[in-house]
This record gives sequence, structure tokens and C-alpha cells, in this order.
Amino acid sequence: MGGLFGIASRQDCVRDLFYGTDYHSHLGTRRAGLAVVNEKGFTRSIHSIESAYFRSKFEPDLSIFQGTMGIGVISDSDSQPLIINSHLGTFGIVTVGRINNLPELGRQAFSQRKYFSETSGFDINPTELIAMLICEHDNFADGIRHVHNSVKGSCSMLLLTRQGLYAARDRYGRTPIVIGKKEGAFAASSESSAFPNLGYETCYYLGPGEILLVTPDGFTQVSPPGDTLQVCAFLWVYYGYPPSCYEGINVEEVRYKCGRALAKDDPVEVDFVSGIPDSGIGHALGYAGGKGIPYMRPYVKYTPTWPRSFMPQNQSVRDLVAKMKLIPNRAIIEGKRIVFCDDSIVRGTQLQDNIQILYDYGAKEVHMRVACPTLIYPCEFLNFSTSRSQLDLAGRKAIKALEGRDDAFLEEYARAGSDRNRAMVEHIRRTLGMTSLKYQTIDDLVKAIGLPKERLCTHCWDGSSFS
Repeated sequence: MGGLFGIASRQDCVRDLFYGTDYHSHLGTRRAGLAVVNEKGFTRSIHSIESAYFRSKFEPDLSIFQGTMGIGVISDSDSQPLIINSHLGTFGIVTVGRINNLPELGRQAFSQRKYFSETSGFDINPTELIAMLICEHDNFADGIRHVHNSVKGSCSMLLLTRQGLYAARDRYGRTPIVIGKKEGAFAASSESSAFPNLGYETCYYLGPGEILLVTPDGFTQVSPPGDTLQVCAFLWVYYGYPPSCYEGINVEEVRYKCGRALAKDDPVEVDFVSGIPDSGIGHALGYAGGKGIPYMRPYVKYTPTWPRSFMPQNQSVRDLVAKMKLIPNRAIIEGKRIVFCDDSIVRGTQLQDNIQILYDYGAKEVHMRVACPTLIYPCEFLNFSTSRSQLDLAGRKAIKALEGRDDAFLEEYARAGSDRNRAMVEHIRRTLGMTSLKYQTIDDLVKAIGLPKERLCTHCWDGSSFS
């Protein structure tokens, strides 16, 4: 997915920029970068974070940074920030999202004799293309609106100029941007959880397509929000950090509600409930409270040296990391009936290994309760699981096994309680070796979040969205 952080301050902003960007490390997998501006010009630094943490990469660079305004990014795609020289002046830019029509926009640029200097895996760098679209207009506001009208998918961004920061949320608000304030400074962030320890208070949530100009003295609306909101529901299920809020709705509270909804009318009798660390924990605590059974930890996550399991680009390495960082506790597992809660089942391979370990350590029963519906449609907006084809999704693999093809009767398979939906869930249960398996219904998930369904993007579960 990726995350953004930017600051406009009366004092030097480097410390806050460094830690505020670091607080987005759970959102990205590949690259990170910082840029600041002062009276002498722009300074930037970009590093790979595939094999090391943000802080260890950027701490040695802090001595080269000095300025009162800056932007940072954790990216799961291209190298950024970029510093652009143009007729609009020099500016820095960071983006998050996914540009589905990137090849088409690139061909249009080439037909106009334009060129790109940055690359991203031998392709056009998406952030450079966004900068090019902005520079096709006479001012930043019109340029950003041109991006919103041109991009199919999503693109939120921060622009660093000498006049201040432009914060622009994507057209349908799939990715969040929130404004925080403290004495002498304002900040723009993907995650509100980046604010408290830096002394900021959340003061404003950008609407879909909204553009603000942020300065040390406040923020000005450059372009109002649109009427159509399609914020990603998966933010509350998985991506978001527990203290964060989107649209004023707290992540951890939603996860508790999801867990309680899973416990509702669930007849299974078990000894305790546990969550797959980390994002399954909130769901499991909600389930435990709703069911009135203990919460225990048969697996403990070892974090001092193992990175996030989705960081390495090689799948076999991801699977190894996922296994090695979860240490089983035989004293808790042996002879017990356990119900696990997890945020989702994507491919299922890591989960299958974890379940087998539980049986190897003497578990009598292993039940799984999943906080969202079955993933059937690949994400088209946030770069979630872009390294995997739709056939890699556990739901699609089950459909292919049942139908002989992976794209048959998708609406029926997505509808909770239908015969085909039950057959798909049963196939996944047998494949992964669980005693029982139950997914959250889309209705219960929407109720837990608390927004009308039409204001949520639920594409990965039911295929519905605006493009």
C-alpha cells in the first residue's frame, strides 16, 4: 500500500519528519525516502527497506537534512520522493496508490515527445508520471485535478514546495490523509497514529479528491472534496495500525466489533481463543469478549530480528520469515481445542504451515474465524497482493477446483450462505486442515465499520467499486 507523511513548521522539521515517516513502516515493503527544503534548496534521500528497517537506513542521513518543511514516504512500489524542476518551480513529490492505466498514460506522453528519466523495474516510475501530469497545467491545483481525472485506480500525494505542502487525497478517497497540528507546525499523514508521540493532535480528515495547502500557520482548502467516497474497508481489517482512525473511526474498535460479530451465534466449543499476530489480535480479543472465553497465546511473535513476512519479494523467503517469527508454546497448545482469529486468508500457504505446527504440538482441534469475507477479486487500487495473480488467492483456487475454471459464478461464490459459497469455504477448510472455518459476512463487516456500504470499497470481496 504505502504511507505518506509531511510537515510544515516554523522550526526545523527533520526530527518529526523522520519519526513520523517511520510510523508508516507497517504499510510498505520496498523503498522509503525523505525530502526537505530550505533557503538553499531541496535535499532528499532514498533507501531500500526490503532487508533492513527504516531507522537503521536513514539515521546516518539525518545530518544532511535541515529545513522547516519536508515530506516522507514508505513505498511498496517505486523509488521516491522525486525532486522535479518545472515551469511551476522546483517541487518534491510522494505518492501512494495504484495507476492501472500507467501504460496508456505513458504512451500518450511518448506520442507528445515527452520522456521519463526515472524507472521502476524497467517500467515508467509512477510518481514521475504523476509529476508530469501535474506539470501539464499552469498551477499545482489544476495539475492535481488533472491527475484525478486521468488516473484509473487511485493516487494520493504530497507535494513539497517553497510555499507549503499540497496534500491531495485520491479521487474516491480509497487511501486516507489526515491533518495534525501542534504549536508552530502542521502535518499531513496517512496514519493518525503517527501524531500522538510527536505532540500533534488530529484536526482534519481530507475528503475524497480534496486538496489542501498546508503551511506552518494552518491549512487552506484549494479544492473541495467530491461527493463519492470509497475508502478501503481493508484498512480497518488489516492495513491500519490499531491506534489510527479513518473517517473518525478507530481501527482497533472496529476489530473488536468484527471479533464479536464472529462470535455471535458461533456454536463451536473450545478452550480458548487466540489471534494470529499481529493484526488478528484485536479481532480475537473481540471474539473472546463476545464468546466469554479466555484469550491465550499459543504462538508468540519473535520480533527483534525478523522483518515483516510480506517484505521480501521472494515468496519462499516470505514463507520462511512467517514461519520463523512465530514460536509455538507446547504448554498452551497440547490437548487443547483452539479457535484462531485472523484478519484474512490470502493465499493460505503460511496459515497452512502454522496450523500443521499446532497439530504437531498436540492440539485437539483448530478452528479458524476470519474477520472479513473470502478474498475473490485482486485489489485494483492499493497494490495489495500485486505480486500474485488472482489464481493465487485461496478463494479463486477453491473455485477452480470446484468449477474447473477460476472465474465461474463469482457473484454466487461471493454471496455468504449460498450453496457455492459454502462449498468454497469447505474446500478451503479441507485444504488448510482446519477443524472448522467461518468467514465474516460483508454485512457484519460493514456494520462493524459503521459507514454505509456505498461509502466503502469492498471490491476484493464482492467485486463492487468505482473505477
